[in-house]
Amino acid sequence: MDCRLSCSPVLALAAPAIEGLGLSLGHASCADDAPDTVDEGEVEAVGAAHPPHGTLDRYRQVVQILVRHGFGYLVNQLGLGHLVPFHWGLLGHRRRPMPYTQAEHLRLAFEELGTTFIKLGQILSTRADLLPPDFVAELARLQDAVPPEPVKVIERQIDQELGQPPARLFARFDAEPLGSASIGQVHAAVLPTGEAVVVKVQRPGVEHLVEADLVILMDLARLAQARTAWGQLYDLPGMVEEFAETLRGELDYVREGRNAERIARSFAREPALHVPAISWRYTTRRVLTMERFEGIKVSDLAGLEAAGIDRPKLARTGLRIVLKMILEDGFFHADPHPGNFLIQPGEVIGLLDYGMVGQLDEATREHLLYLFLAIVDQDLDRVVDRLAALGIVGTAFQLERLKRDLNRLISLYWGLPLREIDIRRILEEFLATARRHRLYVPAHLTLMSKTVIMHDGLARQLDPECNLSELLASYARELAWRIYLQPERWRRRLLPSFLDLSQLLVTLPRRVDRLLGQAERGTIALNMRVQETEHVLDTLNRMVNHLILSILATGLIVGIALLLQISHAAGLHWLVGWLLGAGFAGGLGLALWLIFAIFRRGHH
Repeated sequence: MDCRLSCSPVLALAAPAIEGLGLSLGHASCADDAPDTVDEGEVEAVGAAHPPHGTLDRYRQVVQILVRHGFGYLVNQLGLGHLVPFHWGLLGHRRRPMPYTQAEHLRLAFEELGTTFIKLGQILSTRADLLPPDFVAELARLQDAVPPEPVKVIERQIDQELGQPPARLFARFDAEPLGSASIGQVHAAVLPTGEAVVVKVQRPGVEHLVEADLVILMDLARLAQARTAWGQLYDLPGMVEEFAETLRGELDYVREGRNAERIARSFAREPALHVPAISWRYTTRRVLTMERFEGIKVSDLAGLEAAGIDRPKLARTGLRIVLKMILEDGFFHADPHPGNFLIQPGEVIGLLDYGMVGQLDEATREHLLYLFLAIVDQDLDRVVDRLAALGIVGTAFQLERLKRDLNRLISLYWGLPLREIDIRRILEEFLATARRHRLYVPAHLTLMSKTVIMHDGLARQLDPECNLSELLASYARELAWRIYLQPERWRRRLLPSFLDLSQLLVTLPRRVDRLLGQAERGTIALNMRVQETEHVLDTLNRMVNHLILSILATGLIVGIALLLQISHAAGLHWLVGWLLGAGFAGGLGLALWLIFAIFRRGHH
């Protein structure tokens, strides 16, 4: 099964649990028992309104869906996809002329599994350091649109959260939703004061389903880390914890409202960004009420032209805003989907949906600033130094290979004008290189990279002549002089260092005396841990065990042959028959077990 795991970290999570439940990815019979698959482009909210009874039922549902899609994945991985017509719709997939790809199977499975896995796929679509490009591109297509809940259900949820039904809370509440997603849906309304608002209401039961799914994902992560070679390379439980924190943040509408207000405060003097005001009187953890405003979608180029919007100016404004969020504020909107931008007169950007945000501490922002400057200056040594300072985890050998690859990448731009340096391509190539060398890139950095890449793509749609490299270089240099070289900043940073130094000077004599005393008594103990040897030692241990068992099997065969030679002389026909049968059965069973263990671990 490891032949699949190296290509798909998601199936690396699912496979151990599937095996543990006695299921096989090589059997398609369970397709009859699994729920119907949704058509491509039409997502079913599995259990969103009516979650299964208990985590065990949901576990069974998750495994059934993954098995069905995983079977097609396995056949394709073996190169036999053309022999099994999944695209005929025999296993519940929508019929179409061309076979489904491995990445499409994964996307369809996530869409069928509902809220948690849709969000997981959207997060994974930002991790080009973990997944191949075709998987990243396919997961980016995940559709978070489901049939809306009946208005009576939504009204009951509002009544439970706000203490009164919508008819009493609002002057008008539209029964027809403006939009519907797996977590919640949005309705237009008017406050008693006459202000137009939108009311975002969470689907009943979605929290229960998400928590059950997070328990399952954590179990799968621990199993994959313990049983698979791929899982041993990454901190899978840690990744699930990061994802759980992000998803729980999206489920908390109070947090989303605070995210919006934090960005609004940061851009209070920026007239080019419009953040909707939050109506806290009508907001709880499961209901969010905010200002409603109109605008033209940023992807509607014809509409922007008709409205007289200066597209080049709008492109530069959008890039400047995201650079400020990342490099100055350390708090950025991390879902720059075109649907979240409504353009208003005067090239004002109305920004929506603050459920997913990224955060960067001051040290990370400083390293990023100098990393971007090193890229535009084509200083490879500084680039690698800043990557290491940003927490890119790997061995010295891996980092050296990364340096060689980055050298080849940056050499493509050596001596070229700044305008011809493609920051977007460099970021994409870096994430792909990190995945190829199995380096760990912190999640907040991949989220930042994805945000910059998506903003650059939007800017190029608005103005093909817009160049991120030029804007980034001028912005970063100006920021370095304006903020990072201010005397006040250095005074604030150096004061804690002086306090630490004074504390060290007080305790240093006692520590030195203790160390010298241990040296005189010969009691100094050095604790050392050689990294990346556990996997090698485990492999050697399995090889030795297999060798010992092979010797034992050979001994049984030789012993049976010797018994055959002496059986007539000793008159032990009946005993030899029993021994021969038992020895043959034992040797055969041992040999079959060895073959199974070898193939299971991918050894030949």
